[in-house]
Amino acid sequence: MPTRLLYRMADNSHQLRLLFNERVRGLGLTAAQARLLLSLQRNPGKNQVFYAERLEIEPITLTRIADRMEESGWIERRADPSDRRARILHLTAKSRGIVTQLQAIIDGISEATLKGLTPMERETLSGLLERIETNLDNAREPEILHG
Repeated sequence: MPTRLLYRMADNSHQLRLLFNERVRGLGLTAAQARLLLSLQRNPGKNQVFYAERLEIEPITLTRIADRMEESGWIERRADPSDRRARILHLTAKSRGIVTQLQAIIDGISEATLKGLTPMERETLSGLLERIETNLDNAREPEILHG
């Protein structure tokens, strides 16, 4: 059963990504662009390396995404006062409106995903997912520490 459960979790995660990608395409964004905008909203004033780590992509890949988004007016890059080599990413007036739409997409996906679950079941699921996340974080630490 544990192996089957992990496969189901992975499949569900994949389905969520596909649904998100499909919905954001309707806004004229790639999934990576949408995720960057959402990350900028949640974690403002950070440098490109921070966002690359958050999105789990290489810094050069984030630079290419940021180049295109800056050219289109979605983001703005400013010098980092504490590190002249680094650039701080910021939302623009244009992107703030789209972030609201992205959040509505996420809310819609959440509701569709949790449809039919009672408030108590949703709370239980949330607690279980937090425990799984903690377990996964703990499972990675020895590898990170001992390479």
